[in-house]
Amino acid sequence: MGRCLRNKGEAMFKAVIFDFDGVITDSEVLHFRAFNAVLKQYAVELTTQEYYKSYLGFSDVDCFKFLIHQGRLKIEENEIPAMVERKTVIFESLAKNEGQLIEGVRDFLAVLAANDIPMGICSGALLPEIEMTLEDAGLRGHFQTIVSAEHVKKSKPNPEGMLLALKKLNENRSEKIQPSQCVVIEDSNWGLQAAKAAGMHTVGVTNSYGADQLDAERIVANLAELSLEDLQKLCE
Repeated sequence: MGRCLRNKGEAMFKAVIFDFDGVITDSEVLHFRAFNAVLKQYAVELTTQEYYKSYLGFSDVDCFKFLIHQGRLKIEENEIPAMVERKTVIFESLAKNEGQLIEGVRDFLAVLAANDIPMGICSGALLPEIEMTLEDAGLRGHFQTIVSAEHVKKSKPNPEGMLLALKKLNENRSEKIQPSQCVVIEDSNWGLQAAKAAGMHTVGVTNSYGADQLDAERIVANLAELSLEDLQKLCE
């Protein structure tokens, strides 16, 4: 995958939008632990199974809202911002000590960068969490734009974030990238559904769910399995 493949003519494949947690960094389990650390004082605990089944796709705010609506979390919604702040502090501490890039990510980003492929992130995580990890890894410069939980009103599977990421990628471009020329890489069906609703092509990586649980045009175990030719074929 390391060789460069220069696009010739009017290539159909022109951009990649990544999810963050579970695609670039192995941090889903850290989010899970941080949520439970905050919820503990309210006598609420999420199991691993229910977190991955029902909560992983939510932003922090929506996760706490869902727990309130379920009747499990006995607080008012105006208390959610303070809970999100506490969760963020705990997560950042865990990420600094235990967070790591997923194998194959750095090389894959390098190939895209070498071929001048615009890259963005669309994530339900908070911007400071994303920025911290990318800066620590020396990868921030690869991404032209980051759309995080703070930037959207509706989280995945709503396509708002995907469309906003593409809009930002298109800023100052004379020739606009179309949704059909964009490949989205996700680890959950929430994100894959958002990409499809935005009219984009999809790759699922099995970092959080098995291949039988992902609905994508291409499914891989590791980004090292993907080549530029593969991404171009998706957009043909």
